Parts: sequence; structure tokens; C-alpha cells
Amino acid sequence: MRLTILGGGGFRVPLVYGALLGDTGRPRVEEVVLYDVSAERLAVVRHVLAGLAELAELAEGREAPPRVRVTTDLDEALRGAAFVFSAIRVGGPEARTADERVALDLGVLGQETTGPGGVAYGLRTVPVALHVAERVAALAPDAWVINFTNPAGMITEAMRRVLGDRVVGICDSPVGLVRRAARALGLDPARVVPDYAGLNHLGWLRGLWHEGRDVLPGLLADDAALAGVEEARLFGADWVRTLGALPNEYLYYYYFGREALAAITGGGRTRGETLLEQQERFYATVTRDPANALREWRRARRERDESYMAETRESAQAGERDEEDLTAGGYEGIALALMTTLSRGGCTTMILNVRNGSALPGLPPDAVVELPCVVEAAGVRPVAAAPLPGPFLGLVQQVKAVERLTIEAAVTGSPSLAVQAFATHPLVGSVSTARRLLQGYRARIPALDAVFTSAR
Repeated sequence: MRLTILGGGGFRVPLVYGALLGDTGRPRVEEVVLYDVSAERLAVVRHVLAGLAELAELAEGREAPPRVRVTTDLDEALRGAAFVFSAIRVGGPEARTADERVALDLGVLGQETTGPGGVAYGLRTVPVALHVAERVAALAPDAWVINFTNPAGMITEAMRRVLGDRVVGICDSPVGLVRRAARALGLDPARVVPDYAGLNHLGWLRGLWHEGRDVLPGLLADDAALAGVEEARLFGADWVRTLGALPNEYLYYYYFGREALAAITGGGRTRGETLLEQQERFYATVTRDPANALREWRRARRERDESYMAETRESAQAGERDEEDLTAGGYEGIALALMTTLSRGGCTTMILNVRNGSALPGLPPDAVVELPCVVEAAGVRPVAAAPLPGPFLGLVQQVKAVERLTIEAAVTGSPSLAVQAFATHPLVGSVSTARRLLQGYRARIPALDAVFTSAR
């Protein structure tokens, strides 16, 4: 099989390739095609992958590493692909810093996917994602697209307009939450059944079933066990007990919005600014010294993982990230499991971003939601979920409305719809601020401004 990775010069691509190296099933990915707009970044990532392949070849009994090909031509990358992993960042890491900083300068939360930063990210990404979907439909109509591109739910919903059920969104946050909850109870995460529901970066673990019994209430009642769950430390034991659920970590920006804003503002640099500096250093170092590409990537990866959501953990006094979480892996394992089940058959259940249908009451059938899904060779279908409680549902409905307004604004090039999307978001709360947000983003991010200027 051929796997195409869009955003192939991205820092996390070696994680995917590393997961492929350990796969011994059939059919197997024999060729990986990396596509990116930056030939320089592609060259750096190719050096890292060569280091991983060399180590794999030294391991006794390992399969031959998948061949790697790089290109800056989208159509060339897509032809013949059985699977397409989409992990693009329109505007590059520089645009991410603007996503965060424009909002912060207006006294609004600045975060990559949550709040106005996520709307800005979506506005400039939706047109590119739709173009990708159209080229996939033309050149690889039987391919499955596994979308990592953020905001994952919004971008998956946009791509569905072209690809329908053949695009599925993934995120590692829910899987990590389930893993931590099971581990805190001394259970094997592979042997629990989660009751998880919501949107991407906006969901709750409402139940955790093991051998026919919901063990989540016992976890919520146990101070010592809760202390082992990063989300419980982040939100506080009293609040998760009040909710009767464990929230996705990104809900911190909603439940503790003022604290999050103060922590990010007081930190001096945003997450995007920190990562921009780290990545520029990494790519420059490997360009100068490609022989040490793998060692430099591992060092940079550790630094990146340890700083994930650091400002919120510090604000909430949640402590450092657990060592097991740093080494457990993330979205690359989810992507591989999804791909291998679709290509080889069998049956598994995974938390994915898919079309709702009637699975989650209170949301439109064509809305993309994040739910446990049954995955088989024939496709992916969500498992019917119990209705969300009123406060949960209200927030989900409001944010889904923002996502849909953002998609329409990006498709039509309508500034008024973009302002409406910003103003509707619960973390903005002002039409005047929404107008200033759009003005600021258009001034700072050429790729976003082009969405509106090209529509004239």
C-alpha cells in the first residue's frame, strides 16, 4: 500500500513512520509519500526517517522499512494512494503565533484550536482542505483520508462535503484521557469501554465500563485515584465530581477561562511562539548536520512534549506531565490502528470524529462529532450515545454553530459571516471585539486575508 502524508515536512511525521516500522500485518504500507510546500522541511524530515529506518534494519526479524519519497507536487503525492494522512498547517507556524497573539492583544484567550485562534485557523484552512479533498476525489477516489489537521472536527466536516464518509478525523486527547482514567483504577485500557461524547477538544468522559460495570463513579469518589489523572488535577477533584464526568483537557479554557488567559498572558511567550523557536532551531540544526537528525529530533520532541499545556498545568498546580503519558504515544497509534482495520478487516472501537447521524441527540445529522465508533473494513459508524446533560449540550451546540459559521465564511469569503463566527464563540462575547479580531487576523496572516480578498 501507498500512504501519502500531507504536511510531510511536519515535526510529528517521524512518529507516524516509527509506528509503521513496527507493523508486520498484511497488507502493509510499502511506500510513504511526503508532500509539503517546503522542500527544505521535507529534506530535514527525510533525514530523520532515514535514521529511524537504519535502526529498524539493524533489528533482527524486522520487516523492510517502507520506502520514502518526497514531493512538493500535490497531485503527484496523491496518485495511487490507498490512505492519505492530512496534517497541514496553512500559513505555517508563524500564522499560529498570530492566531494566539492577536486574540491576547485584545484581552481574549489566545489558543491554537480553542476560541478565536481556532476560528482564524479554520478560516484559512478550510479552502485548502476542500482543494485537497477535490484532488483526492479526482486522483485517488478509493483512498481513505485520515484528518489530523486542526481544528480537526471543523476541517473533517468541511472535507466531508467532497469525500463523504471516506474522511475521518482523529485526535489523541480522548484516548489519553481514557488511558489515564483506566490506569488510575489499575485497569488495562484495552479492556474498558468509554462513554465519551462531544466535539473535538470539547468532550467529556461520562462513564467507563469494565466487565459490565461503570467504574467511573468509583474513580470520581477516590481522592488517591483521581490524583493519578492529569485532567482531575487540572480541573480539581471538586469540579469533576460536580460535573460527574472527566472533561477533555481543552475544556480548561472554558471552565477556567480567566485563569487560562492570565497564565498565558503572564507567560511572556505563547505556546506557538515557543514552538516556533524550537522548530526553527531543530530544522536549522539538522540542515547543518543531517548525520545527527534522529538524535536532534528526539531531543526536540522531548522538549516539545514536556511543555504541552504547561501554562495551564502551572496555573492549576497540576504538576508535571506523567512519564507514562510522555512515552505512550498518541495520534500516530490511532491513525495506524484505524488504517490497518480499514485495510485488513476485523473490528475495533475507537473515539473518532465522524458524521453524527442520529448518534448524539441535539446536534444536526451532518455535524461532525467526537464519539466512540465501530471500525470495520466496510467503514466507520458512531455508537449511539446518551443525550448530553443540558450544560454540556448547550456549550457543544454553541461551539458547533461557530464551526459551521466558520466553514461558510471560508467557503463564501464573507467577512460578515466570519465576524458572526467570532462573536458567537463563548470565549469572545462581543461583536465589537469580533470585528477587531477579524481585522487583526487579516492584517497579520496573509493566507487568511486571501480568503476574503479573493472572493471579491
